[in-house]
Amino acid sequence: MAKCEYCGKSVSFGIKVSHSHRRSNRTWNPNVKRVKAIVDGSPRRVYACTRCLRSGRVTRAV
Repeated sequence: MAKCEYCGKSVSFGIKVSHSHRRSNRTWNPNVKRVKAIVDGSPRRVYACTRCLRSGRVTRAV
């Protein structure tokens, strides 16, 4: 679910390092919202990250 349909941004993985330098796996989730947008001339519900929404890459349907 957590994938932008415009830029393809999705979950990324890495390692959390504590102050004592113990390491454990963690994930970074993108800020993805379910919005109503115009796709191929008709309104559709899509998942879009907030960066695409803010930059105007997504045309919102009212």
